[in-house]
Amino acid sequence: MSGEPQWQELLRLRLVERNAKESAYAHIIEQYRRLAQQTKLLKERNASLLRAVGSVRANPSSSTVHVPGTSEENPVRAAYTASLESQISSLRDELATVYKTQGQNAQRLLAMNETLREKEEALRMESESVRAANDDLIALRKKVEHHSEMMFEKDRTAQILTDEINTLQLELGQLEERNGILTKDNAKLLQRWLDSKQSEVNQLNEANDFYEEMKSQKQAVVNWRNGPPDPAAIAGAAALQDALDDDTVHAPLGGSAHGQGKAELPPTTAGQMTADGIISPNRRALAATPNG
Repeated sequence: MSGEPQWQELLRLRLVERNAKESAYAHIIEQYRRLAQQTKLLKERNASLLRAVGSVRANPSSSTVHVPGTSEENPVRAAYTASLESQISSLRDELATVYKTQGQNAQRLLAMNETLREKEEALRMESESVRAANDDLIALRKKVEHHSEMMFEKDRTAQILTDEINTLQLELGQLEERNGILTKDNAKLLQRWLDSKQSEVNQLNEANDFYEEMKSQKQAVVNWRNGPPDPAAIAGAAALQDALDDDTVHAPLGGSAHGQGKAELPPTTAGQMTADGIISPNRRALAATPNG
């Protein structure tokens, strides 16, 4: 109806209003029609009766009493009979109309009862649907409340986990910083340890060289004692005496990377050389290195 033009909608509304006004007095008009029909019939009967009375007055010899077996008919009686017959016919027509209306009303009543039954069935089904919908609504509300509680718990747990993650991240940052510091310190200590070991290796090499030199000089002294005097052996013994007289001889394993850890030979070692440049046997062990 919304798609129709405005003037058509206005015309339809006015026609509906006119039909409503006309149908409001339909039963009164029907009653007036029936009264007019009955009035017409009564007027016709009265007129026929008046005509019969006039004919009787015009012929006084005629009797108003009907004698059975006679062929003459009383005009008044005939008029009255005709009026009654017309009234009976009218009543029969009305009775037929009433029967017809009653049948229509009965048919309408059956249709209305069937419609009422269908409406009641539809209402019952709608009531069942509404009850089921209410039950579903209650169940869904409970689920929503449960889900709301779960979401609240999850949010609270997520907040706690977020706080813990932030705390762990701070601790991780601190540990990484400490790890970096310890890594640097470890690298420095490792480098110092490597330097120290390298110094010890260098000192050990020097001690080994010194030991080999002393061993060769000892062998030269032994060879000199077992054989004729050798000027080269005498010169080696003099060099050994000079080395023993020096107070700054390094210890084989006691030094560090920075030149610390010097050791001195016992004072009794110096001056224990014999006239031929050989170390005394009871003091020879004191001049040997730990590796000798």
